[in-house]
Order: sequence, then C-alpha cells, then structure tokens
Amino acid sequence: MSWGHVKWAHADLRVLIDAPEDAARPGLACHVGIYFRTATWDGRKVQIGGIGGVSTREDCRGRGYATLALNAAIRTLRDHEAVRFAMLFCEPHNEAFYQARGWHAFNGEVYAEQPEGRIHFEAMAPFVFDFTRKPRDGIIDLCGLPW
Repeated sequence: MSWGHVKWAHADLRVLIDAPEDAARPGLACHVGIYFRTATWDGRKVQIGGIGGVSTREDCRGRGYATLALNAAIRTLRDHEAVRFAMLFCEPHNEAFYQARGWHAFNGEVYAEQPEGRIHFEAMAPFVFDFTRKPRDGIIDLCGLPW
C-alpha cells in the first residue's frame, strides 16, 4: 500500500448511508468525508472542497450507495459558494468510477503537508470536479494534510 504511511486530514463533514433495515446486515453501508480548505492554485489562494475516505462495505457494493453519497457530498460543497472546485485522490482501480461521475484527472503537481514538512504528494492520483474553476494542470498546494 503506497499510501499507508500518509497522515490524513480529518473530515469537516461526513455523508453516511445506512443499509436498509431489511438488509442481511443493517447498519452503516457507505461513508464519504467532506473537507473545506483554503489552498493555492498556481500561487493564488482558492477555496476548494475535498472528498475523501470514500468507502462502501463489501456486502453493500454495486447498489449505488457510493454514487448517492458522492452526489450528496458534491451538493454540500456546491452549496458553499466560496468553493471553486472539488478535489479527491484515488487509486488506479477507482479512476473509471470517478471519471464516469464527472471527475477529471488533474495533470499538474500537488503539494501537501506531512509531519516531515511540505511534500510533493504523489501517493494517489488527483482528480477534480468543476464548479466555477476547471483546473487541469498547474500547481495546487493543499496548505495542509491531504484527504
């Protein structure tokens, strides 16, 4: 796991979806973390939203829970007028899932804080979701821990 050593930020908000009461195993089925951050893009301050910690219980996969939770998280970020775009980081096997839901690869560089200081963050691929800005390249500094 190339990201097992990474120190992650704690979510500001969370979307939680429970499995239906009649499911074989009721309870929490899916989670998405929501993050708000003043970052920089090419040296200019910008308010961005983050999506992280997307997880669906194995026995609940393939039922649309992650899409439902992701859409709720995006709506929450979009409701904050200051947020210019959203960003997430994912492993290669999840890239098609996010691309099918309107996310775009960010081809620039991303920097983040870690206990040892500011690092070039390459543990996972960055993706962006457009609101009023459409970043595809350049340099984004998260000005804090990644999510």
